[in-house]
Amino acid sequence: MATIPITKRGAEKLKAELHRLKTVERPNVIQAIAEARAQGDLSENAEYEAAKDRQGFIEGRILEVEGKLSAAQIIDPTAVDAGGRVVFGATVELEDENTGDTVTYQIVGEDEADLKEGLINISSPIARALIGKEEGDTAEVQAPGGLRRYEVVAVRYV
Repeated sequence: MATIPITKRGAEKLKAELHRLKTVERPNVIQAIAEARAQGDLSENAEYEAAKDRQGFIEGRILEVEGKLSAAQIIDPTAVDAGGRVVFGATVELEDENTGDTVTYQIVGEDEADLKEGLINISSPIARALIGKEEGDTAEVQAPGGLRRYEVVAVRYV
């Protein structure tokens, strides 16, 4: 299995989710199944079926998170020294050359990407265009609305 890059913060979030699934969600669904069984005939018991479906989802998610954590290559962006180049974990301030708007993104792994928080997936078109760039460079990104040009204003490792 290939390694999956993830930031330290992303790994902590996955570990917290795994802990919650094992200590809260799993016991709750086991209790729900026990209560549904106590009601008698399981063939027509919707609560039992719903609880069993939920249990299947939880167990699947536990396996998925454990697999991701075992294959994770945890990268601490504060310990990265890339000489001002954009790399995984870097926080990049960009200026749209057409509109003059500035945006700030951190390049992160797939599981931690959240555009609303400024976290973009390493495999996204904009992240791929930024990798290896330095302050003052221009990155061209093929967006759904056409070609966009961004100037790299600042690169930080936070």
